[in-house]
Amino acid sequence: MNKYMTTDSEKRMDTAIGENTVKDWFAAQLGRDVLDMEKNRISRILPDLFGYHILQVNGHATEQLLDSSRIQHKIVFAQQDTIRPGKFPDVICKYNALPVASESIDVVVLPHVIEFSGTPHQVLRESERVLIGEGHLIIIGFNPYSFWGLWRLLLAWRAHVPWNGHYIELSRLKDWLSLLDFEIIKAEKFFYRPPLGNSKLMEKLSFLEQLGQFCWSYLGGVYLLVAKKRVISMTPIKLQWQTRRRLISTGAIEPSA
Repeated sequence: MNKYMTTDSEKRMDTAIGENTVKDWFAAQLGRDVLDMEKNRISRILPDLFGYHILQVNGHATEQLLDSSRIQHKIVFAQQDTIRPGKFPDVICKYNALPVASESIDVVVLPHVIEFSGTPHQVLRESERVLIGEGHLIIIGFNPYSFWGLWRLLLAWRAHVPWNGHYIELSRLKDWLSLLDFEIIKAEKFFYRPPLGNSKLMEKLSFLEQLGQFCWSYLGGVYLLVAKKRVISMTPIKLQWQTRRRLISTGAIEPSA
């Protein structure tokens, strides 16, 4: 079976958590704080990535994260249940079966798609398939070993976004990507404040962002990972052309110059 084929069971499992529900959470105060910080971090990376096409698999954002990219052709995908008049996306599709030709996209951005997908491995395989050689993959996700992971343990039983997501540890994600022949270029964590809904209290705790980078950088609530699709180099072998067979029988004198 082709490794990029999607089974019927995978299709049924994909995006068990409604994307509109995720978007509603990111439209609230705490979600906007997270989104603003994500836009700030990704804006430091995208200007250095070049090509012809950049794709954001929408995931959650009520706005695209691609504004800082210098790539002219920006595409946003979302799933069927995210249609809203006058809003994104450009294309409606399933994330485990992207309607894009293989090796055609220069940069793929996955913001909080992996932890809210029923088939995270297939989403990664599809991202690898559509990327060109040396193309870049950017993944944003929640860190299970942080205040956010602790809140998830306490509140997952309520089945509310974002605590009902399947948070994937960064080292595990790196292992998955290495199996798909990706090279990890950059990985960072941020948002060290606890996920509190009180905006005034969150503002008072803003000092934790700077302190966390130096004291407990591994406990950031959100991570951003940049990976490059590796291309196996092939060493060209020069063909050893055989001497052309003689048509004259042995013993005949070859003509001289």
